[in-house]
Amino acid sequence: MTESLDTTDWAILAELQQDGRVALTELGRRVNLSASATTERVKRLENIGVITGYRATVDLEKAGFGVLALVRLKYPGNQHQPLHKLLADRTEILECLRTTGEDCYTLKIAATSMQHLEQLSYELTALGTTTTNIVYTQTLPFRGVGAPPPV
Repeated sequence: MTESLDTTDWAILAELQQDGRVALTELGRRVNLSASATTERVKRLENIGVITGYRATVDLEKAGFGVLALVRLKYPGNQHQPLHKLLADRTEILECLRTTGEDCYTLKIAATSMQHLEQLSYELTALGTTTTNIVYTQTLPFRGVGAPPPV
């Protein structure tokens, strides 16, 4: 069952996605609620699983990961444990999406160099056929989710 979110919930989510460390009193000021009402709303959003965590946004290049790539993986068969192990072991793989179409997975990978990316690609190629795209720039970095448009 999907939880119904009102405009205040969406305002809270927008603010937290921009700054997950904002003080609850400041958050309340931004969304026109008291600190206690804001605290209750945030706890409710956490309890129902809409807010699943908080994290820092890292500048990959400044952290030493100058190469960003998207790798599509066509995975043969249905024994996916080797891939799951690789995902657990290789923190350079930032995201993995199970997809429809010709490819089974799309992975977002941060590498320190082209040589590093090549090494990761060899590991993935051992699991199936890959297609790699190098990211020039992030035209639209992750911005969080907003309220869905009316249907």
